[in-house]
Amino acid sequence: MTSKPQGVIPYQGIRKLIDESKVRANSPISNLQIQPSSLDLRLSSTAWRLQASFLPGIGCKVADQLTELSMHEINLSSGSIFEKNCVYLVLLKESVSLPEDLTAISNAKSSIGRLDLLTRLITDYGTEFDRIPSSYSGPLYAEVSPRSFSVLVKEGISLNQIRFRRGKVIIDDHTLIKLNNEIGLIGTNATVDGGISFSIDLEKVSNQTLGYKAKPHTPLIDLSKTNFYKIDDFWDPIEVKDGRLILDPGAFYILMSKETVTIPPNFAAEMAPYLAIVGEFRVHYAGFFDPGFGFPSTGDTGSRGVLEIRCYEAPFALRSGQIIGRLIYERMAEVPEILYGSKLKSNYQGQKLKLSKHFKDK
Repeated sequence: MTSKPQGVIPYQGIRKLIDESKVRANSPISNLQIQPSSLDLRLSSTAWRLQASFLPGIGCKVADQLTELSMHEINLSSGSIFEKNCVYLVLLKESVSLPEDLTAISNAKSSIGRLDLLTRLITDYGTEFDRIPSSYSGPLYAEVSPRSFSVLVKEGISLNQIRFRRGKVIIDDHTLIKLNNEIGLIGTNATVDGGISFSIDLEKVSNQTLGYKAKPHTPLIDLSKTNFYKIDDFWDPIEVKDGRLILDPGAFYILMSKETVTIPPNFAAEMAPYLAIVGEFRVHYAGFFDPGFGFPSTGDTGSRGVLEIRCYEAPFALRSGQIIGRLIYERMAEVPEILYGSKLKSNYQGQKLKLSKHFKDK
């Protein structure tokens, strides 16, 4: 018997999982949900306001915990407001029956991370967020906690996505160094240590905006509306002095990497913190890059990484060029039939500093 290729399952492999009912839903799964290396998951009409976040744990189903932690049930058929600093749980339309050779991982979609909307996948018996073990068969849930903006949520909206993996997928440092030398994964000299490091860009050029800080009191955001909201109603441009920015505790920022990012067709990548001890801030909710992001064959000449940053307990000074994260590259099981920025609609190909798709471009 021929062994199946190891790596992240591509577009055509996800389509096959759907055809074989290993991924299924209570309404048809659209081809528009399938990305080069991930599947967009949709909210069902059933949600709950929770007292607190939770993981069910070994031997426990999500439904068992809801009897204790649910404050009330919510119907999303006509939409409902999710208020900031509250925790919600939503049953997803999709469910899975993973074979023994596949695991899955989830993350928030780029637009959702850029709204500071904490979204994490939960499964029955789960001991980790955003992770699905092999052979799991059952429902999927999204835990949703708005941090900066209250949002209007409706049935059918996608807040997170799922990726399927077989075997060893992470590229080792030796291979990364070779790839970077051959292709140029990062647009400048790179430090490779458990991934390729990237840094923050805080060097002012003419009237260029280097970043945004979320305003504390804003109107509601309807997640179904795109290119709709005025930036000035929700964001303040950051003030940078001598290439340095002081982060305020509890504040949320959108900044960009100094480097351009390239993801070749046979790879995907995930953004991860550099080290937890480098500073009092969190980088990224939605750090996933599809094959083809920033790649020349898709018409891109270099895309920056957009960074979602939240400061914690103490003010923290960031300087331009400071390393704050790593790109962890993953091999694809096959090259996807469709690449990011080619045939699929891609909101962030060729991006520099860019807010979520819900805001009008200036």
